[in-house]
Amino acid sequence: MGRSRYTITEIDKPHFLTCTIVEWLPLFTRPALVDIVLNTWRFQQANQNLLLYGYVILENHLHYLAQSPDLAKSVAGFKSYTARNIIDYLQLAHAESTLQRLRFARRAHKVDRVYQVWQEGVHAEMVYSESVMQQKLDYIHQNPVKRGYVDFGEQWRYSSARDYQGESGLIEVRRWC
Repeated sequence: MGRSRYTITEIDKPHFLTCTIVEWLPLFTRPALVDIVLNTWRFQQANQNLLLYGYVILENHLHYLAQSPDLAKSVAGFKSYTARNIIDYLQLAHAESTLQRLRFARRAHKVDRVYQVWQEGVHAEMVYSESVMQQKLDYIHQNPVKRGYVDFGEQWRYSSARDYQGESGLIEVRRWC
């Protein structure tokens, strides 16, 4: 049956997106790697008309609600650029055991690279109504709470929950409601 359920079919509509690090490696425990993600989104907002409605970055995956003129292209660019920069950072930090795992996780058919950072594909679900948007925002903002990391969503630094509480977050988001 394939993964057609999770493809971006309407490229200009908002989608709930999930990107996961290979082997669920906890790369985002390093603030510098989170900064790579945030800076990439900032670039896409400024230069590629990315609308970021909400996000959460956890230790080994992230969720975000976004829209752009060509979302599939935006996601591909996001994953490619962040992967390259994450690898560069890990090489400079001499994180050999992590790099070895990323090398081992590389899919055999990916002959154009030495390492693989992200799992293949993207879990994408189109947001087709306001109620679905609210459900996805709640899911994103409650994710660190459900994991027991914080008591309230807005306490998680790497999330847009603060923005929805009227506070400033780490990156500009377009509030849905």
